[in-house]
Amino acid sequence: MPREVRERQMLDAAVAAFARHGYQAASMDDIAEAAGVSKPLVYLYLKSKEDLFMACVRREIRALVAAVRQGTRERGAADQQLWNGLTAFFAHTAARPHGIAVLHRARTQGEPFVQEVTAMRVEITALVTGLLAQAARDTGCDGALAEREVSGLAHALVGAAESLAEWANARAAADGDAAPSAKETAATLMNFCWAGLENLTKGARWVPGPGR
Repeated sequence: MPREVRERQMLDAAVAAFARHGYQAASMDDIAEAAGVSKPLVYLYLKSKEDLFMACVRREIRALVAAVRQGTRERGAADQQLWNGLTAFFAHTAARPHGIAVLHRARTQGEPFVQEVTAMRVEITALVTGLLAQAARDTGCDGALAEREVSGLAHALVGAAESLAEWANARAAADGDAAPSAKETAATLMNFCWAGLENLTKGARWVPGPGR
């Protein structure tokens, strides 16, 4: 069997194990058995449990970023590009729930795993910021507002997307029939974001009431 195929089998088994049990509790014996190989072969290919986990994290990051970028590749209005990107994001996270769970677990495993996930979020947030800023400019919003408030909105949007993906996958695991589709989840977030952006561009901002 070609090395790349064997490695993919190992990573598939490892992603599932890390997603279910976490980094510490996942067993290299179980991973090897699920991949249909010996434990020494896992160590020969991927050196250590830490290296195996890092390989899983990096593979899932590459796949997620590629899906989002592919979704926003088609040229058009900024809101349509954002919609396409969100739909691609939620379709990907629904198709690879174990991968998303691994990325979530990586945030709590310390360096260098946190660095990898942080770099991914920076890349995706920059992409979203650009789309929101362009949408704000298209509606006549001044550059200062676009730079100041759209950046915060983009960070909030990325965090909300991650949270919604976990929620949708939990619904799917509990009751597949009750799980929202990728487009339904994307529409929920799009409505939340776009309504806020529209109000910002029109100068309609929420302000606290008297005495607050």
